[in-house]
Amino acid sequence: MSDFTDKVKHQAEELKGKAKEGLGKLTGNEEMTGEGQREQAEGKLGQAGDKVSDKAEDVKDRLSGLTGNSDEERR
Repeated sequence: MSDFTDKVKHQAEELKGKAKEGLGKLTGNEEMTGEGQREQAEGKLGQAGDKVSDKAEDVKDRLSGLTGNSDEERR
Protein backbone atom coordinates (compact mmCIF):
# COMPACT_ATOMS: atom_id res chain seq x y z
CA MET A 1 0.00 0.00 0.00
CA SER A 2 1.06 3.55 -0.50
CA ASP A 3 1.87 5.79 2.43
CA PHE A 4 -1.30 7.80 1.82
CA THR A 5 -3.46 4.68 1.68
CA ASP A 6 -1.95 3.40 4.93
CA LYS A 7 -2.62 6.73 6.66
CA VAL A 8 -6.24 6.77 5.55
CA LYS A 9 -6.68 3.14 6.60
CA HIS A 10 -5.28 3.81 10.08
CA GLN A 11 -7.44 6.92 10.59
CA ALA A 12 -10.53 5.05 9.40
CA GLU A 13 -9.77 2.19 11.77
CA GLU A 14 -9.58 4.59 14.70
CA LEU A 15 -12.85 6.28 13.73
CA LYS A 16 -14.58 2.93 13.26
CA GLY A 17 -13.37 1.93 16.71
CA LYS A 18 -14.74 5.13 18.25
CA ALA A 19 -18.13 4.50 16.66
CA LYS A 20 -18.15 0.87 17.76
CA GLU A 21 -17.16 1.79 21.32
CA GLY A 22 -19.90 4.42 21.47
CA LEU A 23 -22.53 2.03 20.16
CA GLY A 24 -21.37 -0.61 22.61
CA LYS A 25 -21.70 1.81 25.52
CA LEU A 26 -25.10 2.99 24.29
CA THR A 27 -26.46 -0.55 24.04
CA GLY A 28 -24.66 -1.91 27.10
CA ASN A 29 -22.68 -4.36 24.96
CA GLU A 30 -19.34 -4.70 26.74
CA GLU A 31 -17.89 -6.94 24.04
CA MET A 32 -18.56 -4.32 21.36
CA THR A 33 -17.17 -1.59 23.60
CA GLY A 34 -13.96 -3.59 24.03
CA GLU A 35 -13.70 -4.27 20.29
CA GLY A 36 -14.08 -0.57 19.63
CA GLN A 37 -11.34 0.29 22.10
CA ARG A 38 -9.05 -2.31 20.52
CA GLU A 39 -9.69 -0.97 17.02
CA GLN A 40 -8.95 2.55 18.21
CA ALA A 41 -5.67 1.41 19.72
CA GLU A 42 -4.71 -0.40 16.50
CA GLY A 43 -5.50 2.70 14.45
CA LYS A 44 -3.50 4.94 16.76
CA LEU A 45 -0.57 2.52 16.69
CA GLY A 46 -0.66 2.51 12.90
CA GLN A 47 -0.73 6.30 12.85
CA ALA A 48 2.28 6.41 15.17
CA GLY A 49 4.11 4.10 12.78
CA ASP A 50 3.17 6.40 9.90
CA LYS A 51 4.69 9.36 11.74
CA VAL A 52 7.91 7.46 12.44
CA SER A 53 8.11 6.48 8.79
CA ASP A 54 7.58 10.09 7.70
CA LYS A 55 10.31 11.33 10.06
CA ALA A 56 12.73 8.65 8.87
CA GLU A 57 12.09 9.72 5.28
CA ASP A 58 12.73 13.36 6.25
CA VAL A 59 16.06 12.40 7.86
CA LYS A 60 17.04 10.38 4.79
CA ASP A 61 16.22 13.33 2.54
CA ARG A 62 18.24 15.72 4.69
CA LEU A 63 21.23 13.41 4.78
CA SER A 64 21.05 12.93 1.02
CA GLY A 65 21.04 16.70 0.62
CA LEU A 66 24.14 17.07 2.80
CA THR A 67 26.09 14.45 0.89
CA GLY A 68 24.81 15.46 -2.52
CA ASN A 69 23.37 12.00 -3.16
CA SER A 70 19.74 12.70 -3.88
CA ASP A 71 17.49 10.06 -5.36
CA GLU A 72 17.29 12.08 -8.59
CA GLU A 73 21.09 12.14 -8.96
CA ARG A 74 21.28 8.35 -8.60
CA ARG A 75 18.86 7.78 -11.47
